[in-house]
Amino acid sequence: MNKLLEIKNLTVSYDHDVILKDANLVVEKDDFLGVIGPNGGGKTTLIKALLGLVKPAKGEIVFHIPETRIGYLPQINQIDKRFPITVLDVVRSGKTDRRSFSLFSNSKEEISHADSLLKEMGVLHLRDKAIGELSGGQMQRVFLCRSLMNRPELLILDEPDTFVDNQFESELYDKLKELNERMAIILVSHDVGTISYYVKTIACVNRGVHYHPSNVISTEQLASYNCPLQIITHGEIPHTVLSLHENHDHNHGHHH
Repeated sequence: MNKLLEIKNLTVSYDHDVILKDANLVVEKDDFLGVIGPNGGGKTTLIKALLGLVKPAKGEIVFHIPETRIGYLPQINQIDKRFPITVLDVVRSGKTDRRSFSLFSNSKEEISHADSLLKEMGVLHLRDKAIGELSGGQMQRVFLCRSLMNRPELLILDEPDTFVDNQFESELYDKLKELNERMAIILVSHDVGTISYYVKTIACVNRGVHYHPSNVISTEQLASYNCPLQIITHGEIPHTVLSLHENHDHNHGHHH
């Protein structure tokens, strides 16, 4: 049995506005799933439902792993850099134990695990710096370490490429490919072109969820999945832009 989780007929609404309708999806042990779709189409809502942050109106999510074994890398732009916390403390705050209320146990094992993750991501030299001193790419690496603290079986990344320079972006994706050897990954992105190099399968989210069992996807297929994204290639590096679509009523910025 290799399923990590199953989403069954999931419907989520905010104030009677249906954001996701009858979504179904299975995530398996070694999946590397790219989640794409227009803004306001429900990508972030799907992730919030997986993390238990929104309650479904209907349907269910069945986990076959403990929820503590899900790592999450949030959008870095939502993190308050004025918060006076060091890199090491950020990473250690990823070690959650639902039963205990203390934020940190001072175990040597935990600190050495944090250090080994920082080393693996190439940011060990920053361990005692305040997060306010870091660049976007460094923050990304540090929060990736944090999301790995519980040795997750599933890692969820929400638009990790939004605020990071291109050099780090390709390093991040190479790193994710390595991590995928030991955990499943769900990667939310607006960039079909870039992620299709790395992911194994794709889910298009625009109110519904359409699963595509390959990383090669054509503009025609996107259209048939009701996913108004256009794939445009410039030379060797694919880029994507959102095509304009008529359906504006589900395009409220805050629903995202």
